[in-house]
Amino acid sequence: MESKGASSCRLLFCLLISATVLRPGLGWYTVNSAYGDTIIMPCRLDVPQNLMFGKWKYEKPDGSPVFIAFRSSTKKSVQYDDVPEYKDRLSLSENYTLSISNARISDEKRFVCMLVTEDNVFEAPTIVKVFKQPSKPEIVSKALFLETEQLKKLGDCISEDSYPDGNITWYRNGKVLHPLEGAVVIIFKKEMDPVTQLYTMTSTLEYKTTKADIQMPFTCSVTYYGPSGQKTVHSEQAVFDIYYPTEQVTIQVLPPKTAIKEGDNVTLKCLGNGNPPPEEFLFYLPGQPEGIRSSNTYTLTDVRRNATGDYKCSLIDKKSMIASTAITVHYLDLSLNPSGEVTRQIGDALPVSCTISASRNATVVWMKDNIRLRSSPSFSSLHYQDAGNYVCETALQEVEGLKKRESLTLIVEGKPQIKMTKKTDPSGLSKTIICHVEGFPKPAIQWTITGSGSVINQTEESPYINGRYYSKIIISPEENVTLTCTAENQLERTVNSLNVSAISIPEHDEADEISDENREKVNDQAKLIVGIVVGLLLAALVAGVVYWLYMKKSKTASKHVNKDLGNMEENKKLEENNHKTEA
Repeated sequence: MESKGASSCRLLFCLLISATVLRPGLGWYTVNSAYGDTIIMPCRLDVPQNLMFGKWKYEKPDGSPVFIAFRSSTKKSVQYDDVPEYKDRLSLSENYTLSISNARISDEKRFVCMLVTEDNVFEAPTIVKVFKQPSKPEIVSKALFLETEQLKKLGDCISEDSYPDGNITWYRNGKVLHPLEGAVVIIFKKEMDPVTQLYTMTSTLEYKTTKADIQMPFTCSVTYYGPSGQKTVHSEQAVFDIYYPTEQVTIQVLPPKTAIKEGDNVTLKCLGNGNPPPEEFLFYLPGQPEGIRSSNTYTLTDVRRNATGDYKCSLIDKKSMIASTAITVHYLDLSLNPSGEVTRQIGDALPVSCTISASRNATVVWMKDNIRLRSSPSFSSLHYQDAGNYVCETALQEVEGLKKRESLTLIVEGKPQIKMTKKTDPSGLSKTIICHVEGFPKPAIQWTITGSGSVINQTEESPYINGRYYSKIIISPEENVTLTCTAENQLERTVNSLNVSAISIPEHDEADEISDENREKVNDQAKLIVGIVVGLLLAALVAGVVYWLYMKKSKTASKHVNKDLGNMEENKKLEENNHKTEA
């Protein structure tokens, strides 16, 4: 006969193996855990008073149990079964809560908490779900460039280490790309690592680009499920170089100037609006039907006026796509006649001409000795004051740096001319004798006393201006003398003499030579007087005409009056005759 203890032990074993008693109201319970975290599973059973021990197990795919943890209610000891995959990962608390550290994908199982009494076994099942967030998606194997109207692989979007597997979506400028026959092709695949059981997702995008995709960002995203629900992670933006053919050609002139002048270097630059831009072009010069093959630039050096014309460039393989620009090479020619150093005699005529030839209207300025003249010089009779340095300068205002100038150095020569004057001092104690000389080159003046031949050195000279100057001496002669003034330059020697009476003898003074400045003032005064006289004469003429017309009109009126008076007398005589006849 078996003992009571043996019977109890056999009963417990049978209960663990075959009996399952679920607490009322307990359904399926799920614990979500992130990959690598600690899975915490409460027992969810009320601990009975007659509890003997508690155990945890998980079920294999075929339904067979695997016990992993045991805790006695009396000895307070915990025992972990020898299950390799859970070695050193389990922890069972006093309230029978089971913790599994370092969650793995293989931990996705059905776990069961079992509380065993002497006559019952109570179970509470828990489903474990493990989630692994995938890596941030990345666009790899990117195309170096995309060509318009060609379906080409843009790149691969890859996201790794996901559980469960996620889904990849492509975007263009933030908008979802959907497959479109011939334009958008998306190929998706996923692979699972047999060791980690994590998924790698790859999505390949083939795309037919247009010019509208220039600078347009492309991205991709991965959508996955985590412990708290669905989430999405986006990749960095990728911008692709879009190749498209040239549709228009333009030509530029470098450096950009408002005007081109002779001697400049001009560079023609041809541009195509394609990408990549064309590297070679054909350049057409004025009058040359055949193009010159060159890179995108062609340089003209030291251009002349005959380079003016239309310049063109075109694509090498598409000559109908052509651009043109007009170039005007501005020029400026100046011819001064005569020019350089010119020597003429006083009184000569000298015609001067400054001829301008230019690409457009040019301004002309005349300068004499760095002073601007009001008009161009013209010499019908040269004077000493006409001598000087003349410059004819011309410029095109609209063309920077285009100026020309020619100079004329005019030398007016003349033989010495002498005029002598004398004047008695108001005190009567001295006389001033002046020798006025004009000529060029400057004549040298020498005073001598005729007869004795003595040279007078104490003289006073004026400045030499416009070919004129004078030499002055002051003397007090006690007797009559004759003074001689000699003027000499490279052209001639001129002599003039003047008789001077003794200081005690009064004589008529000769007027001084009028200076150029005073002569100009006199001329101005003479012009003013002539103008006034002419005005008065015109006024008198007008008054005379008016008076003549008046008198003519008065005489005509008198004739009419006399005629009327005569008619009255004739009528009176006829009346008297009639009275006589009647008597």
